[in-house]
Amino acid sequence: MSSETAVDPLTRAAETAVHQALELGADESLAVVTDDERLEIGEVLYDVGSEVTDDATLVCYPPGEQHGTEPPAPVAAAMAEADAFLAPTTRSLSHTRARSAATDAGARGATLPGITAEVFTTGLDADYDAIADHSREIYEQVADADEVRVTTAAGTDLTVEVADREWYEDTGDVGDSGSFSNLPAGEVFTSPATADGTYVVDGTMMPHGLLTEELRFEVEDGLVTEISDDDIREQVATAAEEVGDAAYNLAELGIGTNVGVETLVGHVLLDEKAAGTVHVAIGDNASIGGETEAPIHLDGIVREPTVYADGEPVTLPEP
Repeated sequence: MSSETAVDPLTRAAETAVHQALELGADESLAVVTDDERLEIGEVLYDVGSEVTDDATLVCYPPGEQHGTEPPAPVAAAMAEADAFLAPTTRSLSHTRARSAATDAGARGATLPGITAEVFTTGLDADYDAIADHSREIYEQVADADEVRVTTAAGTDLTVEVADREWYEDTGDVGDSGSFSNLPAGEVFTSPATADGTYVVDGTMMPHGLLTEELRFEVEDGLVTEISDDDIREQVATAAEEVGDAAYNLAELGIGTNVGVETLVGHVLLDEKAAGTVHVAIGDNASIGGETEAPIHLDGIVREPTVYADGEPVTLPEP
């Protein structure tokens, strides 16, 4: 039996994260931030990281109430003070002030929100060079566009104005100081300045997972004005009690570039990366180039879209 086959799948996935994505050095510090429900993955990342550096820390805290909830101050401090961080957590830290403060301070790292053992082992068993190539091809088609339109046979017809907002490539490469990615990786995304139209989610959206019924959202002047689903409408309304209209912000438009994701599995972290899909998010975008702060960031995956950049069709990768 080879040494490669002797390594269990969790450890192999952790090695991809630490060595290939993070490129952790022996002279660097690593903070692994996790919670009580994702401790198994946090521990394996810590174990692999500890084989590289003597300055590795594992920080565990109770799961946040919802995606985008700020972590406790000691957790935020651990991220900001480390050279590198990995954050397998139940609720996403991607769109938090803690994460953006850490990368602004020069830390580099990746969040793994809602990660499961299945998604961890499947999503990190991918050709990340190919993901980078497909992301670059999409980026080159949309980066200079003022307007991007998305349509689908299911009824999506959404137009976003990019204005001075930037597009970002999420390729899983966090080797440079201050860089950030989700893992599993594979998307090109922006935070629209404004948007109008309709989008129909027919892939995956929490709290439902893989959908059996389509969800419809109406957007006007950059705000989501109608939500067909009771549970999602309640989540957004609860957030609006704290931040008002910011909770209804049309926060993100993303295009999946991971050709290794051949089918949707009902997990947003993986499904939003699926090549040939688009995802649209409601809520916070301050940490991805926008100006809106909110305690939620709700992604919905749209299948089989047609995308236009300033009227020109965008060629999407196929799984």
